[in-house]
This record gives sequence, structure tokens and C-alpha cells, in this order.
Amino acid sequence: MEMADLCAAAANSEERKVLATVVYVDGHAYRKEGALMLLGEQGSIWGSISPGCLESDLLAWGEMVLRSGKIERVPYDMRPEDDFSWGENIGCGGLLHIVLEPVTGELEQVMHEMHLRFLAGERIMLTRRYDWDSGTAEYELDGTAELQEASPWPKVYSRAYEGKPRLILFGAGEDAMPVCRLAASIGFRVTVADWRKAMLTADRFPGAELVYGFPAELFALLDIISSDYVLLMSHQFQREKEFLALLHNAECAYLGIMGSRDRTARLTQELALPMALHSPVGLAIGADGPEEIAVSIAAELIAVRREKQLVQPKGAARYEVSRNSARSRKQHAHGT
Repeated sequence: MEMADLCAAAANSEERKVLATVVYVDGHAYRKEGALMLLGEQGSIWGSISPGCLESDLLAWGEMVLRSGKIERVPYDMRPEDDFSWGENIGCGGLLHIVLEPVTGELEQVMHEMHLRFLAGERIMLTRRYDWDSGTAEYELDGTAELQEASPWPKVYSRAYEGKPRLILFGAGEDAMPVCRLAASIGFRVTVADWRKAMLTADRFPGAELVYGFPAELFALLDIISSDYVLLMSHQFQREKEFLALLHNAECAYLGIMGSRDRTARLTQELALPMALHSPVGLAIGADGPEEIAVSIAAELIAVRREKQLVQPKGAARYEVSRNSARSRKQHAHGT
């Protein structure tokens, strides 16, 4: 879970909570610096900082934080092979410094405001100023990012957070269902759009926004912006061509088209499409069947979101797993 999810949990649950933030990492760790989670007074957990080895101990710390109302610093040194210093032999090999903050007063108000702004798609800078002596903190939204201290226990901690990017799936077929499910699990807000109303049901796409209409109607309703990810997987050539004709002047972070290169070339002929075009869609991992293809698409969405996509010469296949990857590309080129 990311900050947007945790702010939503803070806004929609009455259970008292503690915000846990990894402010420093040295060595190997399951999550990187900046990882977040919420600890509820009734034992509820939102998000994760470890694969499960720290959470029970953090819950005990969280109870103490809720009783005292003060922030706490909790170090976990798992570098020694015999790391029994805090009661577990984890052997992960890293040092983590975690700050626990009660979600009350100012922090509660800040997280509620962030929740509303994330729903509007805003990017937010949150600066926290810690007074370790008094166990208190001050919070500022949208201030200028301050230079982070080298200290493992910084007095000032600034970080930018973004709302969930939207993934628009044009096409509500069977193969869109696992893509919707996986995309939601990796932090996307999913919208499914189709002109076939019977296919747009909450049972098929739980948690997704469902938008009905033909391409011209959908384009007006969707209001696509530069941070959106768009994936065409209706397998209906003419409808996708109509949608692309409307999209060619729009900006988006990602445009994926399900199908072979030849099909995409015919779809995009004479259209000036965004440079963010990805086709065949997904990473070339030799995927076969809807579930595996969904995994390859989810992996590509992560790569693009993290700006880790590989750059290949013009005309070369992207994300090749080996020189002899023709079979992978053949399996990967789906559609008609």
C-alpha cells in the first residue's frame, strides 16, 4: 500500500491508528526507505514493512504509542546472523529505523486532507519535523522540500506522495478481468470502459469504475489526462481505431495495445499517437493464457511507473529475454 491507500484507511475507519514510516535503511531490507504502514489499535494492519517478521512487534509498539500519544523511534538491526537482540532470529541482514506516529490531532487532519487531494489526482509534498526530546512532530503540506539529514534519525523528513494513477481498460472481455485485478493490487485505480453493457458488471470487475458507451461517448466521459494509463484490449478492430482517432491529440503516461505488431500498425496508420505507445503490450516473458499475459502487463505497468523501461533501437523488439526470443514474441502477440 502507498500513502494514498493509508490516507483512505485513516479517513474511512474509526479505529485508532499509528503511522509507521521507514526513515532509514542500511543493507538488505524487504522494503526501501520511505515504506509505510498503518497499525490499528484492534490489531488491524494496512500495508507492510516486512514479509511479516516485524509486524507483531510493531503492533506492540503501536499500542504503547497510542497510550502515550508520543512518537517513537524503533530500530531493527538484523545484520548479525544471531540477531536475537529484539526477540527474533530473522536473518534478513539489514538495519531499519522506523518512526511510529499516532494518527491523532494534526496528523489525522493532514491525512484526511491528503485523502481528498489524492482523489483529485494531486501530488503532495509532506514535511515532518520531529522533536525527539518531546516526542512530538509538526506537519507541513506543500512546503519546499528540505535537504534530508544524513542522520539515521532525521529531525526533518520530506517526501512527495502521489495519488493512485488511473488505468483505463478499453474492453471488458474475459482477459481484462485478471488485468484489472492485478493492476488494482499494484496500486492503480482501474476504470473499465466498453460499449457492451452486459459485460460491465461489478461481479466481473470488483472495485473498478465502470463506464459505458461507444468510443466518442467514452472519450468525453473519461477526460483522459497526462497521468493516465490507457490499455486497448477489446479485440474489436474498428472500435479501437475509432478510440485511437480520438486519442491522438491527447497525452497519457502509457498507451498499450493488445495484439500483434502488424495489427497495431494497421490501427495506428496515419495517426500521430503519443510517444508512450507500447505494443505488443506487456513484457516479453513468453506469457501464455490470460493470467500470465496479465502478469506481463502488470510488470510493464510497474516498469513504466518506476521509469525503469528499457530503451531499444528503433524497430527492435522491446524487453527481449534473449536473442532467440521469437517464440516469446509470438506467444506474446495476442489479438486479431
